[in-house]
Amino acid sequence: MAKTAELRNTSVVKKNEDKTRDQVARTILENGPLTAADLAQKLGLTPAGIRRHLDSLIEESLLSSKEPYRTLDSARGRGRPSKVFAVTDLGREKFESAYDDLAVSALRFMASAVSPNLVKEFAATRSEDIKRRLIKKFSTLRTREKKIDELVTFLSAEGYAATQKQNSAGVELCQHHCPIAHVAAQFPELCEAETNAFSELLGTHVQRLATIAHGDGVCTTFIPTGAIPPRKRVDA
Repeated sequence: MAKTAELRNTSVVKKNEDKTRDQVARTILENGPLTAADLAQKLGLTPAGIRRHLDSLIEESLLSSKEPYRTLDSARGRGRPSKVFAVTDLGREKFESAYDDLAVSALRFMASAVSPNLVKEFAATRSEDIKRRLIKKFSTLRTREKKIDELVTFLSAEGYAATQKQNSAGVELCQHHCPIAHVAAQFPELCEAETNAFSELLGTHVQRLATIAHGDGVCTTFIPTGAIPPRKRVDA
């Protein structure tokens, strides 16, 4: 009887450990690369406890540790920054939808059996949908900064875990999660169309610096800031 209770307790402990490990990986996936201290604070764990889970996830190649991405402004700071932990491609696969394979197969069929231009047309349609859903809200916003705020809110609601980082030249829009990363890896037209949508909505050229689809830890888009000039009146 005692042995049965011991086995049951061991099973419960292991289940709780697995649940916490998944929470660690999920938190990094949804928020982007984080330090051990950040994770401990977010999950209410001790530094020693969080490091045990991080070591386990790294050993299984689900996480990797690396130097944090530094902006021009942060690079001027003193001291060596703490390492951050990011989800690997293998780890990301554990959280991605099983429908990815179906989506890739469908787009591949469209490109090969129907017309190679259909993928671009599909990407453009998806881009137009993003613009359609935001353009009414954007019409009441007078500065690019406020439009960026609205875009970040929209993308986060769509599952992209978006944040923004201000630097001396503008804003880096960061998407820490991409629900279509596996599809976009094979069809970059999706990323290109999304970037074009951002540019048109914000009224300025934007530059995509990194993408999850190409193996980066986060999708990063640089957006110059400043007042949006009024449109010139066109006489009929």
